[in-house]
Parts: sequence; C-alpha cells; structure tokens
Amino acid sequence: MPYIRVYLHFVWTTKNRIPFLCTDTLRKVMWTHIEENAMVKEIHTLNIGGYNDHCHCLVSLTKDQTISKIAQLLKGESSFWINKSGLLVEDFPKKKFEWQNDYFVESVSPNLLFSIQNYILSQEHHHTLPGFHDEYDRFLDEFDS
Repeated sequence: MPYIRVYLHFVWTTKNRIPFLCTDTLRKVMWTHIEENAMVKEIHTLNIGGYNDHCHCLVSLTKDQTISKIAQLLKGESSFWINKSGLLVEDFPKKKFEWQNDYFVESVSPNLLFSIQNYILSQEHHHTLPGFHDEYDRFLDEFDS
C-alpha cells in the first residue's frame, strides 16, 4: 500500500467574478455541499472556504487522483447542484451559476498545513479588511481635504 503525502490548495472563482455566494448562509451551504460531494467521490478535503466569488479547497491527494479530475468533480457537480437547488433565484433570478473554467492550484508543504488551513478558515474576515486600493483611496481623500 503506497503512502502518499501530497497536499494541494485549490482556488477557483465564479465566472466573471459574479458574487453569487453573497451571504454567510449560502457560502456555508455551498462549502458543506462541496465537502459532502468530495467524500462521496473519495476526495479527501481538509478545509473548504472562500468568499462571495471564490472557493478555496485544501485536498490530500490519493494515488488514483489527478489535479484536473479533482477540480472537475468539485467544480462541476457543485455548480450543477446549486443551479438545481434554486438557492440563487431570489438574488440572481436571470443568471446561471458557473465557476470559471480555470483554477489555481499549488502544492502545500506538510509544515505549512496549519497556516493554509487558517488562511482558508479566515476568508470571511480576510475579505472584510480594506485592500490596498481602499486604503490608498482613503488616504487620497484625507490628503485632499
């Protein structure tokens, strides 16, 4: 029996960065669904999280899995499921939920697992902090007054 210790951090966004996952409740439902679907597909997820327009997923790779297959199974099934569920009708009545075609994935050292897990779990807080452009604009406003 092979012993494999390969961890991958996936990130993918909604098509055109539309903020479909605009509520805490909706995000939690989506992350839970992705996690449950991953278990059915024998994809071992360590953490799933994200924000309005993107998803982070930390996966432990097994011997029979490929990066592209994992991404296909998690993204494809979750977009099909959320469209079928009707959860988005109220906020986006005329739009179909889609993940972008591409994704980002990087390998994670076992020594950094804790840091990556915290990063994924803190996405809600991370995205409430002002970004560089917000800070810069605020600085310019204060400077001009």
